[in-house]
Amino acid sequence: MIRVANAPCSWGVIENVEGARGGWTRVLDEMRDAGYAGTELGDWGFLPTDPDALRRELGARGLALVASWITVHLHDAARLAADEADALRAARQLAEVGGPEALVVLGNDPYTDPVRTANAGRIRPEHGLDDDRWRALARGADRIARAVRRETGLRTVFHHHAGTWVETPEETARLLATTDPAVLGLCLDTGHWRFGGGDPLLAIARHADRIWHVHFKDHAPEIADRSRREGWDAVRAVEHGVFCELGRGDVPFPSVVTALRERDYRGWIVVEQDVLPGMGSPGESARRNRKYLAGIGL
Repeated sequence: MIRVANAPCSWGVIENVEGARGGWTRVLDEMRDAGYAGTELGDWGFLPTDPDALRRELGARGLALVASWITVHLHDAARLAADEADALRAARQLAEVGGPEALVVLGNDPYTDPVRTANAGRIRPEHGLDDDRWRALARGADRIARAVRRETGLRTVFHHHAGTWVETPEETARLLATTDPAVLGLCLDTGHWRFGGGDPLLAIARHADRIWHVHFKDHAPEIADRSRREGWDAVRAVEHGVFCELGRGDVPFPSVVTALRERDYRGWIVVEQDVLPGMGSPGESARRNRKYLAGIGL
């Protein structure tokens, strides 16, 4: 059975953006009212960090804790120990509150490298890591995933993302080919996959065994095309709505759902809208997205 969650990033709790609109109680209330069954953890400290308090607040709203994004810097060995500690802190919370099926989601720090940020959506091979840093990135991902499994029993997935060192389908495939499939899976994000130049259906066909978690995000092709023509960076593309509400872009969600079901996917689908300040009402957007998904059988 596929279940549908949302994430605090849909309310502005997102990498490198300050704060959220309405506070955590409003975010959880609006998730519940829109009909979602679960949430991701969001930035550490946004939701209550006391596990008993968090369990109580989620339980009162009928929400499961399903996963947590962890910002990492896997290509930089000097930061790996701190990244591992952050992942384990979240993993312990996930294991205690969310249970054994919760997932750690690793994502390299977005929008921090100027070249990758400036060329998001139009990455070329020369914009990528050299072989040494690729090996470091793969080793770092495996190290953290093994630590999470050893300490908590939870699984770990990697999230490809615009404006990071792993954005394109080719880069994602290289990471998967050089990491341990026993401990590290893939979080397929449909919007980031499209903006990075890929087809989500081909991603499912190619990487089905490694897809342990799915983010549903739509992709506005006219905004992406304008971003490429005018040379926008990743942040500006997001601010202009390249990740639009579900059903308004070119991600074929009905076909994606069918493909996941054909491959017996039984994990969560997490809606991520990236509704930044000034981009509308997160609660209303969450309701429209949930209504769209109900219309395609989720």
